Order: sequence, then C-alpha cells, then structure tokens
Amino acid sequence: MTLNDEKRQELIHEASQVRSRAYAPYSNYQVGAALLTKKGQIFTGVNVENAAYPDSICAERSAIFSAVSAGEREFEAIAVATRNGGAPCGSCRQVLSEFGLDIEVLLADENENLLQQSTVRDLLPGAFLGRDLKE
Repeated sequence: MTLNDEKRQELIHEASQVRSRAYAPYSNYQVGAALLTKKGQIFTGVNVENAAYPDSICAERSAIFSAVSAGEREFEAIAVATRNGGAPCGSCRQVLSEFGLDIEVLLADENENLLQQSTVRDLLPGAFLGRDLKE
C-alpha cells in the first residue's frame, strides 16, 4: 500500500478527531494518533496521563499496542496530531522502530495541517533493534 494524499489526510483527520478524547489533566497537551496497517486498517490512540507521570502512556504507543493486541504487526504510517505539531517522544520512536524504520510519520497541528513528514529512521538514527541483541 502506498500512502497517497487522500490517505495521508484521512490519517491526519483521524488523529485530530481522536485527540479530543485524550486524558491530559496535568500537561493539558492532548495528543491523538492514527496508525495505518499494511492491510489498510487504522488504529487510533490518545495520551493518557497519570499523577505518577511514568505510568502515563503516549498516543503513539496507545495506537501501536491496540493494533498489536488485534494481531497486527506491519505498519505503513502513523499520523500524530497535537496543538502545535509536536514530534513523538524517544520512547514512542523506539517502539515504532520495533515494527519498521520505514514507517512514515506525519506530524500535524490542531488545524489538521501537515507540518512534517519523515520516517522512523529519520526520527531515530542509530535505533536499537532486535538484531542488536543477537550480535
């Protein structure tokens, strides 16, 4: 599956729409993510904060874990929507790298404007991968 403009905008829209469901009472920084599988299915996720910050989860990982729970392992792209087009944190980049360095990453603002498009490889140079455990 190739990511055309229509599919790109659909992902951004899904991420933007789900963003309103985020639970962010501490940071007030709502994040929505929409993850596209190679089969064309979309899984969404939001950030869920906790007073004990390490127990929080980011939207990107929420979407990935949901997809994996449904049996998916191959991903084409992920759109992340925030008020200002913020990029995934290091933990999210690492989790994304587990499923492919060529996954497209779309960063959008609260008005659904695509601000940046890259790949996991670009966002996480020198990623630590499963093969590193074998060498």
